[in-house]
Amino acid sequence: MNMIPVSSSNLSAVGYENGILYIRFHGGQLYCYYNVPEVVYRQLMSAPSHGKYFAANIRNVYRYSKL
Repeated sequence: MNMIPVSSSNLSAVGYENGILYIRFHGGQLYCYYNVPEVVYRQLMSAPSHGKYFAANIRNVYRYSKL
């Protein structure tokens, strides 16, 4: 799975595969968010602020685990 670096004060890189959204934070932690529609991933990647989109539309919305 390919992680794409993003310009964000909170997020470092983002990946997406088979409905799983992978978020790497600047501290190095990697989280998986499950059952995320591809449209949400595309909106995250095109958002003016990746961190704000993540906080409003992904965090506390989708089930997740830390890798």
